[in-house]
Amino acid sequence: MEMTTVKMNIPVAMAQFIESTDAKTELLQRALLLHPFIRNLTISHGRAAEILGITKWQLIEIYKEEGIPYFTMDWSDVEEDVATYERLREKERLHA
Repeated sequence: MEMTTVKMNIPVAMAQFIESTDAKTELLQRALLLHPFIRNLTISHGRAAEILGITKWQLIEIYKEEGIPYFTMDWSDVEEDVATYERLREKERLHA
């Protein structure tokens, strides 16, 4: 994977936590930097994983370990999706 260096301005007190310690920590930091772009739908989990050089499932597991859910639907969204599915299924049954 091709790499580049990016200059970032961060608080001095934060530097000790950002400096590379091991590959696992570096991967976590990079994954967390990409998460806002997944959340705002700029990129998908798959694209973020591709950028990081890992599988989508590995990325989802990293986020899970950090308490970041893959699905962000609230319960009312789930209920609405189930109701839509049931309506479509019934419609299909009636027209079959």
